Amino acid sequence: MTNYVINPAPIPSVAVAGRDARFPVRRIFCVGRNYAAHAREMGHDPDRDPPFFFTKPADAVVDDGATVAYPAQTENLHFEAELVVAIGKGGRNIAQDSALSHVWGYAVGNDLTRRDLQAVAKKLGRPWDWAKAFDRSAVCGPLHPVEEVGHVDKGRIALSLNGETRQDSDIADLIWSIPEVIAILSASIELQPGDLIYTGTPEGVGAMVPGDICAVEIEGLGRLTTKIGPRE
Repeated sequence: MTNYVINPAPIPSVAVAGRDARFPVRRIFCVGRNYAAHAREMGHDPDRDPPFFFTKPADAVVDDGATVAYPAQTENLHFEAELVVAIGKGGRNIAQDSALSHVWGYAVGNDLTRRDLQAVAKKLGRPWDWAKAFDRSAVCGPLHPVEEVGHVDKGRIALSLNGETRQDSDIADLIWSIPEVIAILSASIELQPGDLIYTGTPEGVGAMVPGDICAVEIEGLGRLTTKIGPRE
């Protein structure tokens, strides 16, 4: 047994639908601008250049139904509805035609973003970490195993804020498909069991304030609800 000089942090995890057991989270990867209409609303022309990625710490995960405090250092906290892919079998240089065999399951996600900090980072050519990788920024609903729901390559993805629909698209509109994302990502970094991939958000992103209730739905995967609490 390893003798640590301080107590190790608990292993971050997300719920699994219909089970008491949880899925341990190793790393969180996110795909930037993976829906054409969202790329346009952010001031970019969508194309087929290789996708780009950013990361969040594993302990940023938040379960369905949680209240997330309005984070510090922002006046423009945004929601981003996303399909989440959970990796169950690792690998490097994974072939696109076998990529789906590495998927353990799928979940509904919400990539919380400090948009004002992101805008500053973009202007200065700096990393997005402070805008994307803050505490409790990776909201994730229960994972649905592939053997129960199959592979998700289409279906409605929608987000409502206080009951008003703000995002409404289809998973089929992803610029880069899930097999393509896995193949490209694994060419740079060896994927391992426990990795989560947030696959991008459709158009309609917007701001939230304390007291708001944000709900994300993906066809076949259920509903993810988050309340925004008082400022930190």
